[in-house]
Amino acid sequence: MSSAPPTGPGPQEPPGPAGPPVTTAPPAGDADPGRAPHPYAEVQQSAEFGELRRGHRAFAFPLTIAFVLWYLVYVLLSSYAGGFMAVKVAGNVNVALVLGLAQFLTTFLIAWWYSRHAARRLDPKAEAIKNRLEGDA
Repeated sequence: MSSAPPTGPGPQEPPGPAGPPVTTAPPAGDADPGRAPHPYAEVQQSAEFGELRRGHRAFAFPLTIAFVLWYLVYVLLSSYAGGFMAVKVAGNVNVALVLGLAQFLTTFLIAWWYSRHAARRLDPKAEAIKNRLEGDA
């Protein structure tokens, strides 16, 4: 038996990738102080961009949660409340059909509502950020 350390990859040293080495950008704190930060990083950290993100999230997240819950209620009713879903509303139209069509209507209403919200509140802010960024280039 030899006492020499093993050569090659050991349990703590996994083998390297088969392809060329992958380079990654240094973390923001390790940036070269003599080098200017990337303009996108500056924009991402600006208060203006934070406000734009908050405006999007304040609209999109609650509405997404509400729609998913509405969809799950529909699925659960379809699975476990067959008698209720089979109730005739008018002629051969039952509750299941009405709620199913309401799912489509809700989808289109949300898309229209978001489009209005984005055009009124988000797009002007995004355009201002874009113009500032392009003006610096």
